[in-house]
Order: sequence, then C-alpha cells, then structure tokens
Amino acid sequence: MSLFADAKVEPPLLAARIEDYALIGDTETAALVCKDGSLDWLCWPSFSSGAVFAGLLGTRDHGYYKIHPAADVAILSDSWRYLPNTLIVEKTWESIDGEVTVTDFMPPRGANSDVVRIVHCIRGTMRMRMDLALRFDYGCTIPWVEHVDHHMRAIAGPHLVVLRTEAILRGEDMRTVSDFTVQEGESVCFVLSYGSSMAEDPKSFEAYTSLSDTEQFWTEWIAQGHYDGKPEWNEAVQRSLITLKALTYKPSGGLVAAPTTSLPERIGGERNWDYRYCWLRDTSWTLLVLLYAGHTEEALAWRGWLLRAASGTPKQLRAVYGLNGERLFNEWNVDWLPGYEASRPVKVGNGAADQTQLDIYGEIVSALAHTPVSDDDLWAGSVRSLVGALLDYLSTIWRNPDSGIWEVRGERKHFTHSKLEVWTAFDRAITSYDGHPKTHTPEQDARVECWRKERAAVRKDLLENGFDKKLNSFVQSYGSKNIDASSLRIALVGFLPADDPRMLGTLKAVEERLMPDGLVLRYDTADGGDGLVGTEGAFLACSYWYASVLHLAGRTTDAEECFERLLALRNDLGLLSEEYDPKEMRMLGNFPQALTHIALCQSAIILADGNGPWNGKVARKGYTEEGV
Repeated sequence: MSLFADAKVEPPLLAARIEDYALIGDTETAALVCKDGSLDWLCWPSFSSGAVFAGLLGTRDHGYYKIHPAADVAILSDSWRYLPNTLIVEKTWESIDGEVTVTDFMPPRGANSDVVRIVHCIRGTMRMRMDLALRFDYGCTIPWVEHVDHHMRAIAGPHLVVLRTEAILRGEDMRTVSDFTVQEGESVCFVLSYGSSMAEDPKSFEAYTSLSDTEQFWTEWIAQGHYDGKPEWNEAVQRSLITLKALTYKPSGGLVAAPTTSLPERIGGERNWDYRYCWLRDTSWTLLVLLYAGHTEEALAWRGWLLRAASGTPKQLRAVYGLNGERLFNEWNVDWLPGYEASRPVKVGNGAADQTQLDIYGEIVSALAHTPVSDDDLWAGSVRSLVGALLDYLSTIWRNPDSGIWEVRGERKHFTHSKLEVWTAFDRAITSYDGHPKTHTPEQDARVECWRKERAAVRKDLLENGFDKKLNSFVQSYGSKNIDASSLRIALVGFLPADDPRMLGTLKAVEERLMPDGLVLRYDTADGGDGLVGTEGAFLACSYWYASVLHLAGRTTDAEECFERLLALRNDLGLLSEEYDPKEMRMLGNFPQALTHIALCQSAIILADGNGPWNGKVARKGYTEEGV
C-alpha cells in the first residue's frame, strides 16, 4: 500500500548523501541518523531483520523518524559530533531566538531495543517538530497505531513499537507528529522501544539515566584497549574501533560487514549488495585488529561463533553466514523500494554465501593462530581439530578455481589472491605448530609435513602463474593481464617482502592502471569479467593497503601522505563507507563499512611500526623456501 497512491507525482527520494549520516547502535542492530535530524535506516530487532525505517532507500512513504527545528525557524548554524569515545551523537542548531541540541543513542541491549532522543534547549527558546512514520518490512507494512496523549503504540504482526515522551502526540497523514517548544534549560525526551506484540509492552526507563549508562559503556570499553601508534592518528583509530564494536552482534560474537543494504557502488548502478551478514574474511580481519588493540573479549566471542558456524564437515564451510551462524538465506530484490538515489535493485540476502572462496581459509587460520589460548581453555582442542580438518580438506581443493575475494558473479578463476591466502593458511598453521614443540607427536609431525609440502606447492604455483614477467606485476588471475589491488596483500601477509622487485613492479602497475584519480580501484571493471554491468568507485580498503605497502617498501613519506589523504575522506564524525567517488567527492557503497575501518586500523599500525600481526618486521621478512 502506498501513502501516495492518489498523488499525481511520486514523493521525492528522502536520503541525504551517505557521508551525512551518523551511526548509533546497541550491539545487536544499528541505525543511521542524518545531520538534519532524520533517522532514515533501522532494522529491528537485529541487523538483518526487516527495516522499520527504510527511507534511506526510498521516500517518506518507506519510514523515517525526524526531530528538527520547526520548518519556519531560521537556522543560523548547525553542527554535530560524537560525545568523546562513544556512539552517542549530538546535533546542535542555533537560531536568533535560541540554541538546541538533540542527543541520539541506542542503549546497550537489555530486554528490548530502544532509540533514545533527547531534545535540550541551551539558550532562549526553540520551536521543534517530531515526525515519525513507522513502516515495517522494508517500508511496505503500515502498523496499527494508537495514541494516548504522550504515548504511542504501533503493532504489525509480531512487531510492537512503543513511543513514550513528555510531548503531546497526534496522528497526521498516517504518521505520528508532535509540535512543541523548549525553553532554556528544558529537555523533552523521546524513547522509542521495540518488542514482541505477543508480550508485555517494553518497560519504561529514565532517558538521562540511560544516557549516562550508555556513555559509561562506551568509554569503559574503549579504555580497556590500547593503541601505541602515532598520537595524531589516535582519534581515527579509536573511532574505527568503536565502529567495529558497534557492528558486532553480541549474542553470537559475529560481525556484520555493514549495517546497510544496497547503498550503491555507483549512483544509478546495479552493484548494490546486502552486507548485513557475517563474512568470515571481514570478521577474521576484525579479530586481528581488536586483538592488537587489546580487546580480547570480542576475539574470544568470535572464536566461539566461528566454531559453531563452521561445525560439520569442512566441505560445508561458507564464506558468509547469518548473525547466529545460519547458512540458508536467499538473495532477492525488494521491488517496491526505488533505491538510494534511484539505484536499483535493492537487495535482501547475498548470493555470495553460495560461492567457493578459497581465501577464507587463510584468513580463518591466521586469526585463530593469533587468538590467545590458555592451558585451561575448553575451546583449544576444538580449535586444533577445526584447523586440522580445514587444512586437510584445503589440500584437496586449492588447485580448483573459485570466485575470489571480490565475489565475482562471472566464471570461476584461479585468482592470485585466493592462492595467496591458501598459502597463508598452511603457513600460519605450520608456524603455530612449530612454536609449540612440546606438544608434538609422530602422527602430528607426519600430518604437518604434508602441510609443508602443500605450502611449497602453493608458493611455486602462485609465483609461476600469478606473476606476469612482461607486465612485471602480479595479476588478478592465472593467465590474465588484469591488475588487481588485492595483490598488494602479498606483502602484507609476508609472502614476499615489499621491496622485492616483483612487489615493486606490482606497486608501479597499481599506480599506473588502478589509480586514475589518486585512489585505488579494486580492478578494471571494463572487461565485464566480473559478470556485472557498469563501474564502481575507488575501493577505500585497497587504498589503505596501498599506503601500508608503500611504507613497507621504504617510501615512508609517500605512505604517510597517502594515509593522511585517506583520513581526510572520513565524514566529520570519522566514518567511512566502502568506496569513494573522487570526481563527485562523495562516498559510495554500504556505510559504515567494517572492511574500510579494519584497513584504516591496520595501516595505522603498520605505518607506526607497531607490534601487531602486520608489523613492519614481519611483513618485510617475507618467506623464503629452497628452490623458489
């Protein structure tokens, strides 16, 4: 049902630019709030549930929740910020007559999920407007709404949403609105709570107490960690760590790649994907970042998630899982949503879950190898069993083609990066085994000896087929002439030192063929080899990898200049999306993107020569084997 069915023209698309949004969350789901005061995206009750506010991908018809000065108030200035070391965003508007702040946050999840918005007048008076349109199931279901003065109750099937506030509420055009005035020193609070329509209403609570508790939660969490890099990059790293924490799903320990779906990689294009699931690759890399920063609790929770998700035979291992380790979810198009700036299709689910991606083995084993294990660790035996089973199975399949790190929708190939991570899987397991000689048995020694032979075979295969001597560069896949930025990771995992002539040649090829505007593209999409139509923006994670390899190759000044240029692309709250359009100077892709913030942290560690899993000594050391 459309609220605009009788209108002669469709309502305008609602969303602002991607960089004009802030993230708030309760470690089970997250919302995007625009700097104009409109909450345009929220999935309830979890990251991958149906959106109750889907205006980000459509119109006012598809759900939003806005608090803003009244339309006829002349605003002189506005600003916003995160409260230091938190996920609490504060927006400020100033007019001739007054100054007001709206503080938005989601308390860490208790029995229910809540969005709290506190309007506070700092000076004078300000007339305000609250506008709420609940639309379940990605904007297609209008709930049954009841108003009782300061209380609103909305039901749609299993969903229940309750709004409590001091302001007077009323219905208007299938929405709930409130016009109110705040005076100096006065606050008006709005608490929006989600629950089951088959249970009692969510309990009420005091908004300012919840604000204090939420601030304490985030400041205490960030204080548990440490970052020993350059002080001038501390704020960027801390914000990235908080963002990664916000993208973790606390009940299971999984981590979503992003809280959004279908934000386009090119405005108006079809490269629109649902990232509200757990990629083994992203989660494994996040683990390494959090471990380096001292957040071991999340690392151990992820390990538990992995062991549950990967249970069964290694043949069943998937690249993408649901929040709780679910394996079955379909990719389908939400046909009633027009898409962000008319970029269609809008997708739910992700077909990459059914792909073979060989690189995930290296990322999993590397992460597990760095996870601390104590003598009384009940999971230790399970970890060893999992790694052993995965490597034994990998020995039988690594010579097959796959869909690669970029999850191409075209034919499978022998991707160079995939073979690199196969090598990493064997290498990290062997290194870990060699580091604990007291636990060796003859049977284990024989098993690891087979892995050594596989490691040598993978290395020989990659160097012979993944490097093009005429191009003097590693290429995207065996026999290809395409350059791929994932080849930069050859130096980051220690396969070759960054100053090896082959890596220097790859750096040059990336600069000449994948950096037309100073940022790094993943690969050239023009040949259509990925099975998709159209182009995409510069991939920010690849750009951070480039900065890291520059440093490891000895080009430290270039590396720092590149890193600083990338930091300048963050929005004014420190958040980054998946991609960037240098010509239009705007963000592209899902937002905020875990992989981008992972790469930012990784690069900051490398450029500071920190003691982490990618520090300069490890990466420069590389790996050598007789005969290669």
